[in-house]
Amino acid sequence: MKILTLDHIGIAVEKIDASLPVWEGILGLPLHGIEEVAEQKVKTAFIPMGESEIELLETTDPEGPIGKFLVAKGQGVHHLAFRVANIDEALAELKAKGVRLIDETPRYGAGGARIAFIHPKATGGVLVELCERA
Repeated sequence: MKILTLDHIGIAVEKIDASLPVWEGILGLPLHGIEEVAEQKVKTAFIPMGESEIELLETTDPEGPIGKFLVAKGQGVHHLAFRVANIDEALAELKAKGVRLIDETPRYGAGGARIAFIHPKATGGVLVELCERA
């Protein structure tokens, strides 16, 4: 598997609008855009930082993954996302190694990416996302 870079750090927040003053005001990082990913029951905000981004995640459904995360753990870091050269090859390699996956095939993610998650039980408790961008 070829990891190219840290693509983004996903941070679960109660409300994107309430979180932006920290990122834009205090840290001076500009908002790049907001997108809703209905399939994942989430609204995302992208804040670029060099080659990587901060991705703020607001649930659109309390029963969605971010909604459940917020109830269980509150606001904070949700996942680390690594950009890979070829997500299909990366997933095949991980499956061959017996790595526990949440997604065995890629799905649509924000920003037009193809994404898949590695189960946190396989990565020492850290939710890891793989993403491939065109």
